[in-house]
Amino acid sequence: MRIRRFRPGDEMALHAVFHSAIHGVASRDYTPEQIDAWAPETFDREKWLQRIQEIDPFVVENDGRIVAYADLQADGYIDHFYVAASCARQGCGTLLMNHILETANALGIKMLTSNVSRTAQPFFRTFGFVIVEERSPVVRGVAVPNALMHKDLVE
Repeated sequence: MRIRRFRPGDEMALHAVFHSAIHGVASRDYTPEQIDAWAPETFDREKWLQRIQEIDPFVVENDGRIVAYADLQADGYIDHFYVAASCARQGCGTLLMNHILETANALGIKMLTSNVSRTAQPFFRTFGFVIVEERSPVVRGVAVPNALMHKDLVE
């Protein structure tokens, strides 16, 4: 496995990871209605392309195939963090989170924050993130609970 920066043209492979992670992994913690609201079968391709280009994520490749991705914004916010269902619990997420932590430290970022799904909360906790607030954002008319989590990087 290797990590690299996002490249134009990766967007649809990243969407496949996003969709797989939600439908194949997060589905154990959310209702079918919540899953369909979060990652519907039909989506606005142009909005997706623009969003991915804006967040400029790190990409994990395994044998040339994109299997995970996550971003780190200048303010320490992690907007997307997704691992394909076929790669869950195989070290992709750990590799990606360690890369984010190293990058944040190199950039002098003092705190990381993210809105984390129920499914990913235990994973984020293993890296020292704590829940600040439970939330229930409404996505396409459906409440999809998550938690604002943060991790202080100042020692």
